[in-house]
Amino acid sequence: MYLAHSFMSDEKKQNPQQPLILVVEDHDDSLLLIGYALESLGCRFICQRDSSTTLLVAKEYQPDLIMLDILLPGLSGTDLVHYLKQESLTAEIPVIAVTALASREDRERLLSAGFDDYISKPYMIEDLEAKIFRLLRGKLGSPTLKSAEC
Repeated sequence: MYLAHSFMSDEKKQNPQQPLILVVEDHDDSLLLIGYALESLGCRFICQRDSSTTLLVAKEYQPDLIMLDILLPGLSGTDLVHYLKQESLTAEIPVIAVTALASREDRERLLSAGFDDYISKPYMIEDLEAKIFRLLRGKLGSPTLKSAEC
């Protein structure tokens, strides 16, 4: 499925019991890594390379989690999280900031901007998976059962 520079994982989109993750990232290598992590967790996902339709996609698909790069073409991730948290249909969706900004001040600024968590690039897949498990709160199986279906 293509949606204004978006694509959805094909093999998982038919099972609505699996968590749906919206990933907004403009670097192909980062998208590939995140896609690999999400597939290993048994999640469905929608990927976007720019922020132009992210709010619309989030309202339409109601993902369980949003992973949002900070430096994007168009709206920045910081601006976008502000809109997501003000919209009633998306306000309760947890959002992870995915960024190269790594200082303590950057982390505090991003969390105060409305992000629910933060991960800095480069990151270990295990760290990303741990954050996803924490934010999905029971929508995934045990972290030790990654190969099990959600």
